[in-house]
Amino acid sequence: MSARKLGAALGACALLAALAGCGGSAPSGAAGAAAGRDDGPVKIGALHPVSGANAVDGQQMRRGAQMAVEAINAAGGIKSLGGRKVELLTGDTQGKAEVGQSEAQRLIAEGAVGLTGTYQSAVSTNVAVVAERNRVPFVMDVTATDAIFANGYEYAFRVQPGSKAISSAGARYLKEVADAAGKPVRKVAILHEQSDFGAGAAEAFTAEAAKLGLPIGPNISYDALSVSDLTAQVTQVKASGANALVVVGYYRDSLLAAKAINAVKPPLDAVWGVSNGAFDQPKFVADAGALGERFFSANYHFDAKNPQTEKLRAEYQKRYGDPMRTGAVLAYDAVQVIAQGVERAAGTDPEKVRDGIRGSQVAPLTVGNGPIKFAPNGDNVNAGTVLMQVQGGQVKQVHPQEKAESKPNYSVTWRS
Repeated sequence: MSARKLGAALGACALLAALAGCGGSAPSGAAGAAAGRDDGPVKIGALHPVSGANAVDGQQMRRGAQMAVEAINAAGGIKSLGGRKVELLTGDTQGKAEVGQSEAQRLIAEGAVGLTGTYQSAVSTNVAVVAERNRVPFVMDVTATDAIFANGYEYAFRVQPGSKAISSAGARYLKEVADAAGKPVRKVAILHEQSDFGAGAAEAFTAEAAKLGLPIGPNISYDALSVSDLTAQVTQVKASGANALVVVGYYRDSLLAAKAINAVKPPLDAVWGVSNGAFDQPKFVADAGALGERFFSANYHFDAKNPQTEKLRAEYQKRYGDPMRTGAVLAYDAVQVIAQGVERAAGTDPEKVRDGIRGSQVAPLTVGNGPIKFAPNGDNVNAGTVLMQVQGGQVKQVHPQEKAESKPNYSVTWRS
């Protein structure tokens, strides 16, 4: 185990010590909740940041999870349990690992048969430990870090592709698209937020780029929570001679990066989001305007070519007056996975639900290579990465060809 992974594990253990003590048995609250799972609606817990810096995404994801619950109930509930309805229990992580940990414990004590969340890798790391200790399945909708899935957990699952998968695909797609455009990559600069999410994505991209013969440098990190301007960092990119810039970040900081890029105008052929929380979002198109035109993003994404996805997104738009983001679609998928686990278990014992999830195959509303299906470590073996680009004020899927709505446009308008 690396020092970073070991530190994360020990930190999570310390947070849990007051509840159960590392290495001890599951907290009594979990056992106390077991009886409550046998009566009334089947409870699924949703943990997202509905306050704090990522509240917009968190609120979207909570709504996506609620829409899944409504769809399940409208279709007859859990049929193997005589049509028992499903209820969503919600928790606000505030974007803080320790709050996510305590909220997870609360939802389990209230009888949740499974948890979903959390949008942030650092929060999911703590929630995964809580879920494992309480023997309650945790189906992650948005969580990029791969470290969780190297721990041998029995109750951790993930719907989206992981950081290594996205970053590796992002590097391959960059070379493929650049070469096809006749503008080979000479050097790639990386700008990333400094948590495990950003650092892990940058590390995985660098490793794949080395295999492809793509030089990397500089590699620049920043604190996503405190940064207010990225002009100095982008100026460093301009001086480096890089002709492609990878950006790994959340929404607010990635918007700051877009503003800095357009102010500094480094001589780039492409701005290339990898696991980026902004560049493939309708809100980014609206907020950035012309600043974001032709930015690329290699990421998970709702399946724009799936009629069921479009139907769901149209309903979301009608209800909330806002385009449904990919995170909300993933939250919808994750709740469907837990519900199918209950259906297969024909009961609400979390361990049996876990076994049901392991054998589930749910048709996703996000881009994938088949049904949501889990490997022994809990990863979705059919999760897919697609390349998107802002074109004419809209986010379009552009690569690989079988997933594309339009062709990639490997040129920029803000180049000096």
